[in-house]
Amino acid sequence: MGQGVSADRNGSLLVVGDVVTDVVARHRGPLAAGTDTAAAIRTLPGGAGANVACWAAYAGAADVRLLGRVGADSGAWHERELVAAGVRPRLVVDPHAATGTVICLVDTGAAAERTFLTDSGASLRLGPEDWSDTLLDGVGRLHVSGYLLFTEPSRALAGTALAAARARGVPVSLDPASAGFLVGLGVDRFLAFAQGLDVLLPSRDEACLLTGLPDPADGAAKLSRLVPLVVVKAGADGAWVARRGAVPVRVPALPVAPRDTTGAGDAFTGAFLAALLAGADPDEAAARGCRAGAEAVRRVGGRPPHRGGGS
Repeated sequence: MGQGVSADRNGSLLVVGDVVTDVVARHRGPLAAGTDTAAAIRTLPGGAGANVACWAAYAGAADVRLLGRVGADSGAWHERELVAAGVRPRLVVDPHAATGTVICLVDTGAAAERTFLTDSGASLRLGPEDWSDTLLDGVGRLHVSGYLLFTEPSRALAGTALAAARARGVPVSLDPASAGFLVGLGVDRFLAFAQGLDVLLPSRDEACLLTGLPDPADGAAKLSRLVPLVVVKAGADGAWVARRGAVPVRVPALPVAPRDTTGAGDAFTGAFLAALLAGADPDEAAARGCRAGAEAVRRVGGRPPHRGGGS
């Protein structure tokens, strides 16, 4: 097991989101334009939604489910990896698109910063036809990957899932996922969707973009006047937890030498949601999220080790 969260007392976690194949290229220093740059390259399962589900299971959530869309090219592999991580996947196989692929360029310098090249493929072709209200049976929390808001079919699915969850009284969380894609979507469109949420988990950059404020604490406070609980993930600076416009609480990060920051935010979100399901208050849940993020950056790729001990 992961970080000591007790067994789920309040239902299952359903994650609706992206499942992709990550090609992680770890290089040192700037890329050499027009020629070769030496790198260590690995192909790994990824996707923000899938990563969150795996980290929630690793952190102790008793029943984690995932709705996603994959291509026939690698769907079976992704399903095996999710099951091995303790997740119950419902993967729709797209007959026309390959599984999404993300190339993660990771500078192995001190900050382990990464740059993503993204081909969403089948992952963002989820649509309302892939949804059934029975997916919410026994569910205590629904988490939606923000990547779903960036294409029309998956945005419609996100709206359908949100409405169904609200009708059943199931709280809904969302991670905005990408400051770059948010610019294309538009802040106003995102905030209109966010009005239906119970929990918002932006990164520092996303919070600043959504509010126009440079300070993550101020951004958390402002966003929490729209969404009741906001947790701004600030990497090595920890996290800011804000409730309904009140002064935010800072939760410190654990000091760690990063190896690969891919998936650190997903690790935080998964552990945070597992802790909420187990009855933790938001500050304690954020502390567990910070611990999961610290563990994630010591690994290559966006997933935790398999619960049986495998890589």
